Amino acid sequence: MRGFTDTAIACATMVALGCGAWLLRSGTEHDAPPQPSAAQAHTRSGPEVPAGVPALPPSPPERVRIPSIRVNAPFTVLGLTPTGGLGVPPATKENLVGWYEAGATPGETGTAIVAGHVDTADGPAVFYRLGALTKGARVEVERRDGTVAVFSVDAVEVYDAHAFPDEKVYGAADRPELRLITCGGGYSKRTGYRGNVVVFAHLTGVRERPSGAAR
Repeated sequence: MRGFTDTAIACATMVALGCGAWLLRSGTEHDAPPQPSAAQAHTRSGPEVPAGVPALPPSPPERVRIPSIRVNAPFTVLGLTPTGGLGVPPATKENLVGWYEAGATPGETGTAIVAGHVDTADGPAVFYRLGALTKGARVEVERRDGTVAVFSVDAVEVYDAHAFPDEKVYGAADRPELRLITCGGGYSKRTGYRGNVVVFAHLTGVRERPSGAAR
């Protein structure tokens, strides 16, 4: 099984996924990104999680689409920083997401890690509305092999930077799972974003990308 198992990633570096400078200019909390409600967190009871489908072979992701929050963005690859933190996409690229290339590719068995900025110095970025996702929402990842891996959201949670659950977020999985990560947890003028929003999803469908489809 191929999957990400190194839970030593330093989540503190994730603050780089949002700077909040534009919030200071635009007037604060009214413009703050939405945060997930308690109803979107993992629960021991409640609706049954949709069944998954067989895993796909490895293939790098090329584009992610999340229709309910109007995300349509290409991928770049991410590695680890010299201090062991997860790298982030360039701060000037507001409509770009990053995939941790040493982990699973979206759709294969394991935990695929995808990160994107919540904002830049100029305004909202690709994952600005990530905290507004709800259970059951669809996430589509176009892959280099021509397939589209379709994921269903299982939970959306927010964590304080000092209590980030490394194993829960980054740990290995025995089925194809996806994590979408950005900054969140409220904003402080002094320290910036206080934590991270994390979306948990698993593979529920696969289809072929139409030939010549618009990218």
